Amino acid sequence: MSRRSTTGSLLAALATAALLLTGCTPAAPPPEPTSTPTGEEVAADLQPFYEQVLQWEDCDNGMQCATATAPLDWDDPSAGEAELALIRHPASGDRIGSLLVNPGGPGGSGYDFIADSLDYAVGAPLRERFDVVGFDPRGVGRSSAVACYDAAEMDEYLYGLSSSPRGSDAWMQEAREAQAAFGAACESRTGELLANVDTTSAARDLDLLRAVLGDEKLNYLGFSYGTLLGAVFAELYPEHVGRLVLDGALDPASSESDVTAAQAVGFEQALRAYLEDCLTGDDCPFSGGVDDAMSEISALLASVDQSPIRGSDGRWVGADTLITAIIYPLYSPASWSYLTDLFTSVQFGEADLALQLADGYNGRSADGTYLDNSTEAFTAINCLDYEYQGDVTVMRDKQAAVAAAAPVIGPYLGYGDLSCIDWPVPSEAVRAPVHAAGADPILVIGTTGDPATPYEWAVSLADQLDSGVLVTYNGEGHTAYNKSNQCIADTVERYLIDGVVPDADPRC
Repeated sequence: MSRRSTTGSLLAALATAALLLTGCTPAAPPPEPTSTPTGEEVAADLQPFYEQVLQWEDCDNGMQCATATAPLDWDDPSAGEAELALIRHPASGDRIGSLLVNPGGPGGSGYDFIADSLDYAVGAPLRERFDVVGFDPRGVGRSSAVACYDAAEMDEYLYGLSSSPRGSDAWMQEAREAQAAFGAACESRTGELLANVDTTSAARDLDLLRAVLGDEKLNYLGFSYGTLLGAVFAELYPEHVGRLVLDGALDPASSESDVTAAQAVGFEQALRAYLEDCLTGDDCPFSGGVDDAMSEISALLASVDQSPIRGSDGRWVGADTLITAIIYPLYSPASWSYLTDLFTSVQFGEADLALQLADGYNGRSADGTYLDNSTEAFTAINCLDYEYQGDVTVMRDKQAAVAAAAPVIGPYLGYGDLSCIDWPVPSEAVRAPVHAAGADPILVIGTTGDPATPYEWAVSLADQLDSGVLVTYNGEGHTAYNKSNQCIADTVERYLIDGVVPDADPRC
């Protein structure tokens, strides 16, 4: 038995390389440009958006909150508005300007990231010199948001099982039907917004936020998917690039299958790193060498794929839910102890810890409610940002390649095309590198042992950008800044505060 929906399409939320969308040619000459309060010229039909005055109110923990409005459709600003939720922590010292922060996704809430984790998001030197601004991109959280399923429907979508063998025609048909039903619900409950949550539209929102915050250039800290959002912004508005830090970088030129294969290999390598550490301890549930332990994990996944185990709340753990539970702690070596407990419990046929870890990744509370709309937003954004095809033979070939590259984790990833080939809004995406010609220097950070955004993506992005500057962190885990590495912290903060770019990769 296997889960109805495809794991690969969901795990890509960990870090997804999206793509630049082609611009639409206007049907008529654009309106005459007019000046905004920050001095640049914008088209007359965008002027009301760029001239808006934010109304800040006191909110969480001494912070300030406001709502901005953006065109629902940037190609037709008269078609309606989208709301963008903002929260800021005012600079405590000599203020440089605003620093916008995005935690990743797509679908992650920058509002919650700053409201709940300010000290983790940015170091004290940045809090002193910048108004730190968190925002929910269009489609996400407190902004105009994608809505699809209620909690019970989401449980079935994420945790439901299929009786058909994985990869069979019946399994693929069932998965496709489930994804089509999900898309139809998103269209019904979201409306016209669903066609306008692509990354290019969000990057245009980012320029709008820069302007209404009163900054001539954008200062920005983006993690994981946030690096793609920043890179697309730089491609669209190179003259408005201030100091951009792109940490846990994505490669905008990678295909969907390339992304899936790279992540499968990344998480498989991280799993091996965990096992190397685990096997040195007394409580490790495995014996022998790393290869022996990997074989045991492979057998465990195959076992629950055929015979799922049931949790105390009645939900089932099949291979896809177990994969999610395994991958979640691989983000950071500090969480590896959870893997030891997880494998021990599943070996004894216990499902509750696996469900707890999968719930943590999926944003599901113990009472069965969902904390956010990250799954809905993730799928809606990626279905616009990727290219998809419906040839079953090609899907199987791509999945086989992933399984060959990562024999333990790979067999449960792939088939990402099934998520979006029946999406109600067809994708117009075109994959392409970004260059941001003429932009000021952009800092691109890659972690050598990052499982979600492999290091080679940072190398590629830094090479693509005309002004990209690569910074390497030699270590494990996802992203590098504010992870107790002083070399990375100093490099990022000197750049953002003083504009100092390293002469060479510091290889922290």
